[in-house]
Amino acid sequence: MTTIQLQIKSHNGTERIFAGYPYSKELNQLVKKVTGIKWSQTHRQRDIAVDRQAVSELQKIVTPHAVLDVTVLKKQLQERKDRKAVVPVTKKQVANFRSIQPVNAHVLPAMKQQLKLKAYSSSTARTYLNEMAQLLYALGSIPADDLKPGHLKRYLVYCFEKLQLKENTLHSRINSMKFYYEQVLKREKFFWEIPRPKKHLILPKVLSEDELARLFNSMGNLKHTAMLFTAYSAGLRVSEIASLKIKHIDSGRMQILIENAKEKKDRYVNLSPVLLGILRAYIKKYKHKPKEYLFESEETGLAYPARTIQRIFQIAKSKSGIKKNVGIHSLRHSFATHLLEKGTDIRYIKELLGHFDIKTTQRYLHVSKKDLVNIASPLDDLWRKGKIE
Repeated sequence: MTTIQLQIKSHNGTERIFAGYPYSKELNQLVKKVTGIKWSQTHRQRDIAVDRQAVSELQKIVTPHAVLDVTVLKKQLQERKDRKAVVPVTKKQVANFRSIQPVNAHVLPAMKQQLKLKAYSSSTARTYLNEMAQLLYALGSIPADDLKPGHLKRYLVYCFEKLQLKENTLHSRINSMKFYYEQVLKREKFFWEIPRPKKHLILPKVLSEDELARLFNSMGNLKHTAMLFTAYSAGLRVSEIASLKIKHIDSGRMQILIENAKEKKDRYVNLSPVLLGILRAYIKKYKHKPKEYLFESEETGLAYPARTIQRIFQIAKSKSGIKKNVGIHSLRHSFATHLLEKGTDIRYIKELLGHFDIKTTQRYLHVSKKDLVNIASPLDDLWRKGKIE
């Protein structure tokens, strides 16, 4: 059977997926049916947009006359994803970076290199670089390396009063500056002199057991059901669901390995027998068998993107009629709160969630109704004593 090799090449300043295969009149006629496919005289190959739908359409059209070899394409897509994860990609961010004056042109490259050496996650690196870029953009021709704590304090006041940045954004901006001056320039920890804004205590948003039942019962897709069951049954982050591999499911010990999670920590969580049954049914019934990741994209063979999993949750929430303003992370919050209400020690919950600090887990004490339901209102006492009519 003919093999069609897919790989990304640059053509007229745009990246396209090129299909390479031995000449065949019959195959040519089939390939030409793909929506938006073009012929490149330069590469002497047909090409399509870098798009899942286009690849999926090509696969459907050529099957069973040819098979797609996506080995190179998968590697290129992963490299593309990694590049985008470290550098800003929006037009506004690029414009700001270009506006940085030559006197500060060295700051971001030096910071980026140190972030890599320290093995910071791509999301943290992206946040730090973006926040530092905002400082450099505001400085203009003033050298960033010459700034003292007093200058930085005035800048943070400007961010709070004039830009009206929220507490979390201000914390991220402080952390980015702290990283540059202490980790890159090796300054003493003078950031102790800069007061941090007090964070607003945001209580976790939780779904009730009835709401969860409606959510799960509204789903018709077995694969999507398995994803959300996994999130709730083990209290996983959406990134952890996406990163799960088949080898991480240990049915012998009834455990799931969460590998290289937040704070670069591995941990084990319990494998629910109900979840195990759902996962086995999903793998048995699904035509596209996952090879490495538990939840793989049929088009690319890579892990499902976190945003896609979030969208699956939102669709299920809409179908079930849940009006709460919650995202998929509410399944993790619900897992912790429901365990607490059933009497599970908060220290065990901390380990299951993979929290670094017990204070993070203690937020659920404010949400749990386990002890609150036994507290009578003082109004009830007044009524019972006959002091009000």
